[in-house]
Amino acid sequence: MFIVKKMINGNEYYYLNKSVREGDKVKSKSIAYLGKDRNEAEMKKIEIEEKIKMEEENKKIEQDVREISENQEKKKEKKPISIEELTNFCKEKGFVFRSSDIYGGFAGFWDFGPLGVELFNNIKQNWWNWFVNGREDMVGMDASIISHPRTWKASGHIENFNDIFVKCKLCGKTNKLDENELGKIKCGCGGDYENLGKFNLMFETKVGVVKPDIAYLRGETAQGMFMDFKLIQQSLRMQLPFGIAQIGKCFRNEIAPRNFLFRSREFHIGEFEFFINPEETKCDLLTEIHKEVKVRLLDAETQEKDNEDLRETSIGKMLKEKRFGEWHAYWLAEQVLWFNSVGLNEIKIREHTKEELSHYSSATFDIDYEYIFGSQEIAGNANRGQYDLTQHEKESRQKMEIYDDKIGKKVIPRVIEPTFGMERVFLAILTKAYCYDEERDYIVLKIPPKLAPIKAAVFPIVKQPEFIEMAENIIKDLRKEWNVVYDKSGSIGRRYARNDEVGTPYCITIDGDSLKNEDVTIRDRDSKKQVRVKVKDLKDVLRKLIQGELEFLKSGKLVK
Repeated sequence: MFIVKKMINGNEYYYLNKSVREGDKVKSKSIAYLGKDRNEAEMKKIEIEEKIKMEEENKKIEQDVREISENQEKKKEKKPISIEELTNFCKEKGFVFRSSDIYGGFAGFWDFGPLGVELFNNIKQNWWNWFVNGREDMVGMDASIISHPRTWKASGHIENFNDIFVKCKLCGKTNKLDENELGKIKCGCGGDYENLGKFNLMFETKVGVVKPDIAYLRGETAQGMFMDFKLIQQSLRMQLPFGIAQIGKCFRNEIAPRNFLFRSREFHIGEFEFFINPEETKCDLLTEIHKEVKVRLLDAETQEKDNEDLRETSIGKMLKEKRFGEWHAYWLAEQVLWFNSVGLNEIKIREHTKEELSHYSSATFDIDYEYIFGSQEIAGNANRGQYDLTQHEKESRQKMEIYDDKIGKKVIPRVIEPTFGMERVFLAILTKAYCYDEERDYIVLKIPPKLAPIKAAVFPIVKQPEFIEMAENIIKDLRKEWNVVYDKSGSIGRRYARNDEVGTPYCITIDGDSLKNEDVTIRDRDSKKQVRVKVKDLKDVLRKLIQGELEFLKSGKLVK
């Protein structure tokens, strides 16, 4: 497809054309009007191409599903999953759907289905328990998605929150780049990019009816925490150092959303602002455990030499190299420890070079995960200094300083900001969990039990009233604490398979001996081993298994 300019009554008009073969001839056919402005026409061209690409990918996914179904009996070896296959799996099993799917979808927007919302809620709750509920120095909040427009003027987002819109001089393909990438990155065809100007990522909206005000959907959750910082400190009598956390929806008008949930236009950020006295450099929370946390680091010096070699190091060694201060080191270690706790060990740390540092940051680190489509950012950690509070003080003319009892005077705190892309965490956990089991000849979703959308499934094998009554009583009791399912249709093997495919870690079976012995069997998803457990102990055993406090083979009498 290509853009055609037409002159009508001395005015320029732009149209999107494509070449169409009619018999032996190839003709140019107009398929869309793009407007009067060249840059606007380029933007509309991208949107149309993205929509067509999505429709083509959807057709390909549907074709892939048919082929997978037809060849399932022949499939005997695990193949690396593609992002298209994962997207389709999520749709088929009720994890994630394209938003507005009946209308062909809307690029960059996704809906979480019944299993997806359970998994996502479990991830968010686990994050909240680790960083908020498990600490005395952290509190939570939930800020409005739309705030006063001056918020974004003060934060610098209106002026600085931009990507560069570019077009290849050789093949004509359009793309986006960061400003520091201009002149360094070439198109896939080898051509140089032409700079078509800055493109602001903020979603603009209007508030009011008679004389509506221009406002913005937030591009990050941070500013709500900065603006309410003093109210929270005063209402809860918080003393420095302390943090404010939230998980909330954010919006960015991405030029080219891609890779399923990884780069979308609506997403969740989990982050907190940790406020510290600017004169305090010593972190009392930093222990040897934190210093010994092992990381794979891509440092700034290596990148400046156009090299991407990782080196094994530790948080303590990075501290000795003066890559950050103690508070920054502590929070980066805590992030790595949390990722490890949910089974994501395939991460690396990338230090930002001086050229790419955000306007507010003096030091920033990306935490990257090895996705299907390559190593990409899943979280970050920035030293924001006093920038945001100072900017809001200037713009609002409201004092943002607070009294610090330790030193006996008022200060404007400095800030360390750990940030997590929550959909990206969801995608990483799902990608790692997805596994084709050669012996079982079907997909097994090996989600950590504490995050699994369904914690257990209950099966009565004997379809007699007393066995069904026992199963229903068990399910009723377990549902007081977890999301569990009751499955009494099909063979026991098929019931196991259904639950393995959606990540259910434990299947509880009421069999012919259960009434007599008042016990049940628990089957482990990953090992397929089974143990017998007394009904009176079932809930306590299941709780310990889910939390990882008990080894499965020690949870009951092994069934041979």
